[in-house]
Amino acid sequence: MDTLATKQYPAKIRGQLEEPISSWLFLIKWLLLLPHWVLLIFLYIGFIFSWLGSMIAIAFTGKYPRALFDYNVGVIRWGWRVGFYSYQAMGTNKYPPFSLQPLDSYPADITIDYPEKLHRGVVLIKWWLLALPHYAVVALLVGGAGYRFGGLQILLVLFATVGNLFNKSYPKDLWELVMGINHLVYRVFAYAALTTDEYPPFRLGE
Repeated sequence: MDTLATKQYPAKIRGQLEEPISSWLFLIKWLLLLPHWVLLIFLYIGFIFSWLGSMIAIAFTGKYPRALFDYNVGVIRWGWRVGFYSYQAMGTNKYPPFSLQPLDSYPADITIDYPEKLHRGVVLIKWWLLALPHYAVVALLVGGAGYRFGGLQILLVLFATVGNLFNKSYPKDLWELVMGINHLVYRVFAYAALTTDEYPPFRLGE
């Protein structure tokens, strides 16, 4: 068997479309998610300090401290669930949990394989210099700093929402494209978060 064809990237993104999607709920999801967004501000502040601590630890030991790894992956997971519920995918009506932990019962999740050893020599440059080409692609797909300046993904989700409004169904081609973008974006996020040395592939989807 061709191992290159079957190997999976260490960051695995799950997003299961749960239809029917409400035709009107998208209008108020931003309001419903205010508690999540407030908490995510503080979680991402903690993420920055945890990320800096992990960078120092990796530079000296080649190890990602497990507690910092679990916290950082948990924050990424939390953000993905909120995004899946809202304007990164609009994939479910099910309100995201207030949790850093994996949850099989929720239709969206992220798991990242814990690295036993990381390269000490590239830890200081991988997240910016090596990842620059990916950042350019992500900026094109999701638009500048998140959705502040627009981007292809938010337009696709908007088109899908309009399609769902009239046809009571999420257009399948748009769903695959939206999820493909999310796979790429979160693989880059996992790499920039120093959780893996494996360079993210330039492709949409799994």
